[in-house]
Amino acid sequence: MGVPEITLVRLAGEPGRPPLVVGPSLGTSVTALWGACARLLGERFHVVGWELPGHGHGAPAREPFTIAGLAAGVLAAAGRSLGPVRFAYAGDSVGGAVGLRLALDAPERLTGVVAICTGAAIGTPGSWAERAALVRASGTPAVVESSAQRWFAPGFLDRDPETGTALLRSLRDADPESYALVCAALAGFDARGELGRIGVPLLAIAGAADVATPAAALRADAATVPSARFVELDAVAHLAPAEAPRTVAGLIEDHLARPGLAVRREVLGDAHVERAIERTSDITRDFQDFITRYAWGGIWTRPGLARRDRSIAVLTALVAGRHFEELEFHLRAALTNGLTREEIIEVLLQSAVYVGVPAANTAFAVADRVLGAPGP
Repeated sequence: MGVPEITLVRLAGEPGRPPLVVGPSLGTSVTALWGACARLLGERFHVVGWELPGHGHGAPAREPFTIAGLAAGVLAAAGRSLGPVRFAYAGDSVGGAVGLRLALDAPERLTGVVAICTGAAIGTPGSWAERAALVRASGTPAVVESSAQRWFAPGFLDRDPETGTALLRSLRDADPESYALVCAALAGFDARGELGRIGVPLLAIAGAADVATPAAALRADAATVPSARFVELDAVAHLAPAEAPRTVAGLIEDHLARPGLAVRREVLGDAHVERAIERTSDITRDFQDFITRYAWGGIWTRPGLARRDRSIAVLTALVAGRHFEELEFHLRAALTNGLTREEIIEVLLQSAVYVGVPAANTAFAVADRVLGAPGP
């Protein structure tokens, strides 16, 4: 099985913003599925979509591939387009399956994953083989009517015929052989036994009216992923980013800020973080969002150093920069992160040699207050 060529499409936002890669559902172009949602997300992210082979702007495929192969293709395309940076990922249906595979195969490249209307196994091998045979024989127009029934909740096509028509047109225009090869990849996909290994922050979003990937199945999948969050949307079927773009965009934004906020609470304590949030104003809101996303969500969540080691680095930097107003709560954080009283003293002594005695003198005065107090 090979790695198919994946085409990326810029959807919204400026390149300097945090990168978010979004993935499509079988039969859809990423622009038709994610367009409205991406425009909302573009206020905070650089949103880039990937196309399935033979869909939208995607080059057709002629050789078989797996979901793991699609994930590898997405990684390669992201590396070419975005460079060697970590990115957030969100995908619907097969795009969500690729997100789960990415979380298992390349967690070091991801800041978070949102798996939408999907599952660790989708459908049955037999049903996918039947659909692939139908499309190879009669083309993708043969599945337009049945897809319209699966894709949308009752009443959606009446409320938003433009979006529905664009999605069904992308299905009609998809390359039949590429569509059939995606069916074969889904037939061979089953990651249910691996989900417990996922350490990337995961949000699972299901549609209450989704018959293709039922909400109950995705809820069960999410329950096996440590610290995963599950949300079920009423009056939504299989294409949630198109059916409920504002709701999905809000959930994605909240989730991608959430890892940083969770780590910030774990390291500094709920009371400290709550005080910082309460003091947030229109002037400081963007800065608070910045440090939560980048310092706590981007740096403190990296796998390269343990939290206790990061505390050593932070204490040294704070003494060197004479940032004694922050030293007190980072001393408490160091205790929370597993440093002992004796180890903290050694860190400050080391700082005295390489930073300077006057700075260390003040640092020891702060430490005397913190380490002499009961509890962390």
